[in-house]
Amino acid sequence: MAQIIKGRTGEWEIVIGMEVHAQVTANTKLFSGASAVFGAEPNSQVSMVDAAMPGMLPTLNAYCVEQAVRTGLGLNAEIHATSVFERKNYFYPDLPQGYQISQYLHPIVGKGKIEIDLPQGDVKEIGITRLHLEQDAGKSLHDQHPTKSFVDLNRSGCALMEIVSEPDLRGAEEAAAYLSKLRMILRYLGTCDGNMEEGSMRADVNVSVRKPGGALGTRCEIKNVNSVKAVQMAIDYESRRQVDIIEDGGTIHQETRLWDPTKGETRSMRSKEDAHDYRYFPDPDLLPLVLDNAWIASIKQTLPELPDQKKHRFMQDYGLGAYDSGVLIAERIRADFFESVAKGRDAKMAANWVLNELLGVLNKDGKNLDQSPITAAQLGGLIDLIVDNTISGKIAKDVFADMYATSKDAAKIVDEKGLKQVTDIGAIEKTVDQVIAANPDNVAAYRGGKDKLFGFFVGQVMKETGGKANPEIVNQLLKDKLK
Repeated sequence: MAQIIKGRTGEWEIVIGMEVHAQVTANTKLFSGASAVFGAEPNSQVSMVDAAMPGMLPTLNAYCVEQAVRTGLGLNAEIHATSVFERKNYFYPDLPQGYQISQYLHPIVGKGKIEIDLPQGDVKEIGITRLHLEQDAGKSLHDQHPTKSFVDLNRSGCALMEIVSEPDLRGAEEAAAYLSKLRMILRYLGTCDGNMEEGSMRADVNVSVRKPGGALGTRCEIKNVNSVKAVQMAIDYESRRQVDIIEDGGTIHQETRLWDPTKGETRSMRSKEDAHDYRYFPDPDLLPLVLDNAWIASIKQTLPELPDQKKHRFMQDYGLGAYDSGVLIAERIRADFFESVAKGRDAKMAANWVLNELLGVLNKDGKNLDQSPITAAQLGGLIDLIVDNTISGKIAKDVFADMYATSKDAAKIVDEKGLKQVTDIGAIEKTVDQVIAANPDNVAAYRGGKDKLFGFFVGQVMKETGGKANPEIVNQLLKDKLK
């Protein structure tokens, strides 16, 4: 559903297109053999090619090409058999060549589409305009010295996939859903780790406003936004800024802006360039890239089950709702963990224990699923003890807490602590009789119409049995004897 801004002159619609720069998961850079691993000492991973030393020639990394093709296939996009690398000319201190090797007229991946899931349960299709390969620039460091800026070229030459969307997004909520789904797909494919805090995925957000259904307005680009939350905040601020300017009689100028998270506002960086400003031309050092259709087909055969496919399968095969399925498939490791727990068991019970119990305590402790002290097999073992009435659901919560603290199997904890559920009807009936005999006033009140007292009797029986009596048996015996 489109996000509408209410101004003095009526309603305004937000129109958004996104350009996402995703660093290719690869050991080495796009045109050199230098390491592309994050976190090294500044300027310790720079080859002669990355530093643009005279006479150095780029050599295309075939694995990066494969990763781009894999991503294009995952985005339901057309793969171009022939693509061309071009020089995008501009000056910046962290760009030693004075140009960036990129693709423009002939990208490796053409039009595609992805589905985004919105909070109301709606699904919307967002068009992908293109995906092209390009090399990253270095990084200027402005906070290391009071009067000087430093340059770190470790990132220079790392392979980027620039994924450009159609202007199909209509608000901050949709933009956040799009970025989250795109990151999810890339992680499933293994083509980008999606770590926005490390800069391996960055979003340029193009924002404009218009009267609903009217002509497109002038867009402003918010550069290098590095979190989903920041994207939402930047869109909310920028769209309101544009509406205020227009309604005050001003004009929106096409420009590049930066998001200032400290002040919570966008600020002007430079006037926005168009393609002709970069003087694109084919790189004379690189031949056109020609791909074999059989090779593309072989990559397609290796694609994993992607998020939307997995979500629909969870709903159909396991009978889960759209929300639970969406949460489970948010990360591939989470979906795999759930399926291991659910194998041969009640899927809804498995989903409940994974989502509400395990993920709940992991989130509270700031841990990821791969840091869980409880394995999928162990959680499945706990569910088995509940299903076969070895323990009650209440005791299972206590056993789970012990499992989380010790990494022990549920069965071992139950044996060590003597927590097996009492299912002996005679023994439970004896306790029920004792509780009824000890509370004649409450028995009379219950029989007089105070039905809520039933919970009191259940609680007393469970207290006397240390919580180990089978709740179903307790409930049935109490109902029979309190009539």
